[in-house]
Amino acid sequence: MMKPRQEIRNHLRHYRLMADGMTQQDLADRVEVTRQTIVSIEKGNYNPTVVLALRIAHVFGISVETLFELEKGERDDRD
Repeated sequence: MMKPRQEIRNHLRHYRLMADGMTQQDLADRVEVTRQTIVSIEKGNYNPTVVLALRIAHVFGISVETLFELEKGERDDRD
């Protein structure tokens, strides 16, 4: 099975561990998904929906842009 092209880098594991060692299950329970969803996001195998990204960022009190970012070379600087 081919791994999907990863376009988004996430810092989920870092923030989760900084939150008093929050487990994947703790986070999953707080954002109402399965632990496997959190595992897949952390590994870069799954990019969350906007709603889920907002819920996760809210748990840590940070912006979505702090938690998730486009990998270098993926940004569109035409803004």
